[in-house]
Amino acid sequence: MIEKTMQNAFRENWPMLLIFTVSVITIRIMYLIVHKEKFIFYRELFLLTALLYSMLLFYVVTFQDVNYGTNNVIPFKEILRYEVGSKMFIKNILGNIILFVPFGLFVSYIMKTRKMWPILFITVVTSGIIEYTQLKIGRTFDIDDILLNLIGGLIGYLIYLVFNVVESHLPKFFSTALFKNMLTIVLLGLTVIIYTKSDLWGILR
Repeated sequence: MIEKTMQNAFRENWPMLLIFTVSVITIRIMYLIVHKEKFIFYRELFLLTALLYSMLLFYVVTFQDVNYGTNNVIPFKEILRYEVGSKMFIKNILGNIILFVPFGLFVSYIMKTRKMWPILFITVVTSGIIEYTQLKIGRTFDIDDILLNLIGGLIGYLIYLVFNVVESHLPKFFSTALFKNMLTIVLLGLTVIIYTKSDLWGILR
């Protein structure tokens, strides 16, 4: 169900994503050339992914799964309503958590801090404005969505911390841009292979 949501988001937005990606890459490369800054592949790809994720997040939370239910300002009211393991539990509970895991990871990387409160604060503000916007466009406000998004952001932050701790205990070579670039290329290659064998790749054919 979560995979289907992401496939729909990509299917509906791939022209915009393609134009945006090419434009951003061009601007960024020209910036590096003009300012004579070093190009670090893994870092540039990570930041580009963060931008693309933000665009897909906007689509998912504003255009998909229109809900004409009632607003909820009572914490845990909706969370406790779903049976664990049910389709609605996976969609509304796990979906809201997973949706914000990358957000917590990206924000932690950009902030370059191990402090938890800035990441949680940014997550709450972002999730809060999403819920407010949904309220204004005919959907519903749900305080539980903010709580679930907060959990997702926290998980992303913890993943960032784990990566930092692991990296600090590895030989110095594993912390170099060369190794990270090589690892990124391998992961990117695996991603391309996976998606060429899925229905998602067929959208671009």
